[in-house]
Amino acid sequence: MTDHDPHSSSAVSALFSQGRLTSIPRKTARREQLLAHLAATLFETDRSYSEREVNEALLTVHDDCSALRRYLVIGGLLSRTRDGSSYRRVTG
Repeated sequence: MTDHDPHSSSAVSALFSQGRLTSIPRKTARREQLLAHLAATLFETDRSYSEREVNEALLTVHDDCSALRRYLVIGGLLSRTRDGSSYRRVTG
């Protein structure tokens, strides 16, 4: 795999220091790599999460959990109920 592969673990790991995300990438392609990684590693398929659970999972890697949560929903990696009370990882 190369750093240009969207599923490259080395490309994503470069965004972390001591297990924490150093910053949320501004470049769309780089951010999409990160979000795919976060969705796959932090959220199980076939499980509903409350907003609090989503925030707690995202806080393990970065303090701006609301931005990450929003990017995951906009990017189609997490679905959210209309009232925002429940989230699910989107697969496929």
